[in-house]
Amino acid sequence: MTTHQDGWPVRTAVMGLGWAARSIWLPRLGRHPGFALTAAVDPDAASRAAVTAEFPNVPIMAAVHEVDPAQVDLAIVAVPNHLHCEIACSLLLKGIPVFLEKPVCLTSAQARQLGKAEHAGGVRLLAGSAARHRGDVRALLASAGELGTVRHVELSWVRARGVPDAGGWFTRGRLSGGGALVDLGWHLFDIAAPLLGTADFAQVTGAVSDDFIARDTARVSWRAEDGGESRRSDVIDVEDTARAFLVTDGGVSVSLHASWASHEERDVTRVRVEGTEGSATLRCTFGFSPNRLEHPELTLTADGRTRALPVPGEPIGTEYDRQLDELLTQLHGPAGPHRAVEEARRTIGAIERIYSSADAAREKAPSHRA
Repeated sequence: MTTHQDGWPVRTAVMGLGWAARSIWLPRLGRHPGFALTAAVDPDAASRAAVTAEFPNVPIMAAVHEVDPAQVDLAIVAVPNHLHCEIACSLLLKGIPVFLEKPVCLTSAQARQLGKAEHAGGVRLLAGSAARHRGDVRALLASAGELGTVRHVELSWVRARGVPDAGGWFTRGRLSGGGALVDLGWHLFDIAAPLLGTADFAQVTGAVSDDFIARDTARVSWRAEDGGESRRSDVIDVEDTARAFLVTDGGVSVSLHASWASHEERDVTRVRVEGTEGSATLRCTFGFSPNRLEHPELTLTADGRTRALPVPGEPIGTEYDRQLDELLTQLHGPAGPHRAVEEARRTIGAIERIYSSADAAREKAPSHRA
């Protein structure tokens, strides 16, 4: 395949061959004319074998150091959370641009590490959740121009059932960085970023709970879990639900509710933007869950009247195709380096403060021992 004069197809390596890579990234990269798969990397022999069987023409490697920077224009990092920063930094320092799956980092210190590696490697770090590329989210963000000055943003993603990989790395804080707040909350913060701009949070308070996480009936049902029993443990030490209230240094308030499991009947995502001239509300279902709202609903309310806004219909997962389209532009676009690190710094800073607030509240709570 020859290289286009504008720099495509982009020769792409995928780091990590778990569910996300096999179900989301590899199939889409394989059929997108702007990308050419040049490598897939995972230390696990079974994962490599599974990808070889499905994508026999893709070179498979066991370690990041085997990737040749001269043969790769972009690396997509889709490894378990605790490896995001380490692997992304090693690739950046090799001079390979990186697209990093959420969560971009697990601590503010890691955000600083990524920024230093991006600068030292002289290549771009890209990041962001696919949720921002959904058609209904784009329609919501476009409607914000009719709302006047934004005063409040409500962000909610509540699953009826959907605890991922209970007993695996997702539910072990040391490996995941947190529970529903890190997993779902990162998406919610990401779609709020265009509304909040570069504002930092002046006030943050939050609470977390784990009432559902150990129940077998609360586990995710739509994806094959990564790894076998040998990778599992009895450690489940993260939350299934997080609630928070934040205020930016510009006075915009934000409420956030992220739940892997609940008492609800369906998995529902709700985003509401309130402004001086009106409010817009989106109800839909993010992600791949089959237990979803049939159609997204977007309404705008002003002067006591509510009207429905048109929402494009699109197949589940279209946002990832659109995200790949955007990556082609972002690799050499005018936004410049460090943008992803700055957004990640604000997001992980807010997440850290929510956890800190929740920890402080638990320490002060009276004991309920029998």
